[in-house]
Amino acid sequence: MSDFTSNFWSIFITAITLVSILACLLLLWFSGKARAMTATDNTTGHVWDGDLREMNNPLPRWWAWLFVITIVFALAYLALYPGLGTYAGTLGWTSKAEHQAEMDAGNAEIAPLYARFSAMKPEDVAKDAQAMAIGERLFMNNCAQCHASDARGSKGFPNLTDSDWLHGGAPANIKETITKGRIGNMPPMAAAVGTSDDVKNVAQYVLSLSGSPHDSLRAALGKSKFAACAACHGNDGKGNQALGSPNLTDDIWLHGYGEAAILAMINGGKVNQMPAQSDKLSEAQIHVLASYVWGLSNQPGSKTP
Repeated sequence: MSDFTSNFWSIFITAITLVSILACLLLLWFSGKARAMTATDNTTGHVWDGDLREMNNPLPRWWAWLFVITIVFALAYLALYPGLGTYAGTLGWTSKAEHQAEMDAGNAEIAPLYARFSAMKPEDVAKDAQAMAIGERLFMNNCAQCHASDARGSKGFPNLTDSDWLHGGAPANIKETITKGRIGNMPPMAAAVGTSDDVKNVAQYVLSLSGSPHDSLRAALGKSKFAACAACHGNDGKGNQALGSPNLTDDIWLHGYGEAAILAMINGGKVNQMPAQSDKLSEAQIHVLASYVWGLSNQPGSKTP
């Protein structure tokens, strides 16, 4: 941890940078002063192909001055801009600030367009072709990496085109999820359930809740042990959107289907994270994006991206 809290590396990088520039300057100076042993005809004595001789002429003065200029430029740059460890430079420039300035300028340019959508209900935004075209671009740029370009997700990443929502599928719930992000935490429950045999019985009971193929005898034995899971998933196994706990009675399996997948969840638990987008998207953009996502599963006749 000390590697990240001490200023050793900042000093190290600064020293290496300045020493390297100084070494280049000294090399240039010594090369200009040094005199090689030459013959009477001002050659080094090296001959190739019979008549090609290496002359001992000094470097062109213009070339040497260009080299000096690059060194002066490097020192001036490092004084003005960050480059010497933690030194921020006299101008105080940062790539983050420049990016933010460009984002602010871009948001100001498109603000009038988003202002129209911000005054509309999400249900109405989802019916606007222009808003949905913008929402699709926002989705592709910020959401498709996890939820896929068709919004159907994959193992560990929810499908946004169905009616199954961990935290609620109303426009307000979707907007909150996009803005603040979500952290889903299924703690390891094997110790609370009981023995390894009890865990297998609970897994079979969970399979029975959704009508999946299961061992009815084990499922009957696991029903009472399911009480350890009911605090989150409910006594009926239908989950709790306030906690983000999944409904176990449907046929939707976010982290895999079958006894092996359920055992892995009970024994090892699982932590999933949906990152907050409020630092990347404006409130108006989130409004359009939330309306677009809502429309994927609610707009009659709607199609995935």
